Amino acid sequence: MATNVEVIDHDHYHPPGLQHQFEDMKQQEESVSIGMWLFLAQEIMFFGGLFTAYLVFRWRFPMAFAAGSNHLNAFWGGLNTLVLIVSSLTMALTVYYARLGNRNMQVILIILTMFFGSVFLGIKAIEYSDKYHDGVVPVTGLNRKVKAPADEGLAAAAPAKPCWEVGHEEEGEYVNPRGEFQWADCSLAKMAQDNGFLTESERNGYLNSAGMIDGNRFRDKVRIFFWLYFAMTGLHALHMVIGLGLMLWLLYKAFRGTFSPEYYMPVEISGLYWHFVDIVWIFLFPLLYLLGRHFLH
Repeated sequence: MATNVEVIDHDHYHPPGLQHQFEDMKQQEESVSIGMWLFLAQEIMFFGGLFTAYLVFRWRFPMAFAAGSNHLNAFWGGLNTLVLIVSSLTMALTVYYARLGNRNMQVILIILTMFFGSVFLGIKAIEYSDKYHDGVVPVTGLNRKVKAPADEGLAAAAPAKPCWEVGHEEEGEYVNPRGEFQWADCSLAKMAQDNGFLTESERNGYLNSAGMIDGNRFRDKVRIFFWLYFAMTGLHALHMVIGLGLMLWLLYKAFRGTFSPEYYMPVEISGLYWHFVDIVWIFLFPLLYLLGRHFLH
């Protein structure tokens, strides 16, 4: 009588997660790890160009950049820093429990990581909204548009205060019919000039032919700061969105029980990317939000 006997060919055992182009899991893990580190190296060069541009302009126009930094909300920036540090912890614990093969903890921690990433983007949206309402988005037409009041003729009769007499906390009526970049406060540059703090580059960049602070020229330098602010934080936010996409894919895989002590490399590689994005923000926060804040104290 014939019987069906299942034969296991140990010579051709295929570990879970092993792709056909690799001989074994060790070779696959080494290749994936090298590829990820090369990717992060080019990301460092990508962000490095922006950091270099920021440092060059900050060195040339420190007071204009300090004025821009003081306009940013350090509370929101600090809160986002804390949020990302906690998300790095949950991501590291995700890798730990993936190595142990604990499916439930993987799912919980991935959801927590996604939650903190979403909180970060929500806070960043609040900050961008503030810049829109304050008229400091450096692109004409992208700021809040408000037409001049009907009695603007009477208002025009009163001469505007020189920009160096406009205090940091002083708020005027917002009028911006074309949505242009607005900046009326150059008191920080005036203070630096009075105390002999202006560099040669700043004197050439801020002063008019009479040796006085030119509000328009100073505004143009502050505008450079906000160009870099939106470029750097916007690019970082884009990487955060990509990271959330990775977390969503990991969540699906973890929920299906894909990762185990024998196969957890996707979790570890995704964790490297997430930590890189967090580290970039650790550098952005002091450079954009904190440098120059002491000038107003």
